Amino acid sequence: MDLVLRIKGAFRNNMRQYAMLIALIVIVAFFQILTDGILLMPRNVTRLILQNSHILILAIGMVLCILTGGNIDLSVGSIVALVSAMSAYFSVFLGLPVFVAMVLGLLCGMLAGMWQGFWIAYVKIPPFIVTLGGMLVFRGINNLILDGQTIGLPQEYVTLASGVIPDFIGGNGVLHVATIVIGVAFSALYILLSVVSRMKKVKQGFEVVDIRTFILKIALVAALLNIATYWLALDDGLPNVFILVAVLIVVYTFLTTRTIAGRHIYALGGNAKAAELSGVNTKKVLFWVYANMGLLSALAGIVFAGRLNSASPTAGVGFELDAIAACFIGGASASGGIGTVFGAVIGAFIMGILNNGMSIMGVSTFWQNIIKGLVLLAAVAFDVYSKSRARKSV
Repeated sequence: MDLVLRIKGAFRNNMRQYAMLIALIVIVAFFQILTDGILLMPRNVTRLILQNSHILILAIGMVLCILTGGNIDLSVGSIVALVSAMSAYFSVFLGLPVFVAMVLGLLCGMLAGMWQGFWIAYVKIPPFIVTLGGMLVFRGINNLILDGQTIGLPQEYVTLASGVIPDFIGGNGVLHVATIVIGVAFSALYILLSVVSRMKKVKQGFEVVDIRTFILKIALVAALLNIATYWLALDDGLPNVFILVAVLIVVYTFLTTRTIAGRHIYALGGNAKAAELSGVNTKKVLFWVYANMGLLSALAGIVFAGRLNSASPTAGVGFELDAIAACFIGGASASGGIGTVFGAVIGAFIMGILNNGMSIMGVSTFWQNIIKGLVLLAAVAFDVYSKSRARKSV
């Protein structure tokens, strides 16, 4: 009974985040039934990851922008297009090594983000206006470089975006054994780090959850991780881009929850004036948040170009809307200061599963857009409702 009460309390305290996780599970179950089991087939799960990898990357950066005060970046789709064009320019037109071309593409994206961050943070132009201008400028540069043509890219781009890790252990033709071993290793590492973290907190006198809840939590996470890797092992194995996205999730979750820079981002979104009076350099925080958004947009551009195996003038169209929707569906607040990287990832998966499930069912794109719009509206309405309840309970 005590355990049930504690679980209810934890859910109440993290209602928005857990609600989206429950919504994801319900949506998966719904489409699994309606698609006669096709949705969760190993090959389709791999396809889901590959198709939505660029949105996951963009959502991680976008949630940081939203945390600073409900600000959004409308230029990310155009930066995706710009970097794909620059990749073609460096690797195809100039003949530079692919790794060098990728690094230069990332730098171009970061410079685009720094350019916008300067106008937003130091000139005080609203982010909506600056990034709207950036959307037009960067899309125009993309078209100038490609001259309206689609340019093929080297194979290394495809390997990054669509390739899988080699089965260095040696599979049996049915299972990708290396993927299973990696899943077991990472689940063991997660358990070890969780136990060490708990022991440190106990030693320092911090409050921790009771041992039964703690064991239940780490057991569930480890089980889910192993199930996911086993399911991918039934197909071709662990996609390269899955590892890339997983690393980004871990790094940015640590950044936002365990570092001073992360606390400054939340403080800026919670109350900019109070944060500034507390010694937070709000201009610097805002500048680097948009520089980071440019960097992640560039990474998404390289991944997306690899999936297409080309640089296209129309690359990235509408990506900003998918990334913004993923963040708000995942629990980010429209007023800033509330949201998590994990929530943005959940939101991106919800969008991806809606797209994939409705496509399998043959739902027209017109209805798909209507349904996704209603889901976004419902998520923001839930944010407003939960805030009004919190105010009443104070």
